[in-house]
Amino acid sequence: MGSQAAFLAEVMASDGLVATDRLATQLRITKTELAGAMGLSRDAVSKSSRLRAPSTQARLRDGVEIINRILAWSGSLPQAFAWYRAQPIPSFGDQTAEDLVKEGRAEAVKRYLSRIAVGGYA
Repeated sequence: MGSQAAFLAEVMASDGLVATDRLATQLRITKTELAGAMGLSRDAVSKSSRLRAPSTQARLRDGVEIINRILAWSGSLPQAFAWYRAQPIPSFGDQTAEDLVKEGRAEAVKRYLSRIAVGGYA
């Protein structure tokens, strides 16, 4: 659990917003790649007015929360992010968590992960 708390502490700014520069650094990707992985435009993660928009922050928080949940099972942040981007989820027609977040279906992914966490089936 320590690595999960450390990840959240690192990527969340003191004002409660997701710090995209720190998140990109933690994930070892560019901010442009981060925008793509979260289904956002490049401007949404680079222009401060767009970055502070509630819809942008909600999408970023969803991605961070999903990656953080996977971190406990995957063993490392790179592995958690790889799962987010590439692991097909049978319950969703083999779409990835990234695909679902891009479609605005992050809540469905979080419910799926909650079911798995308590021993449910995929």
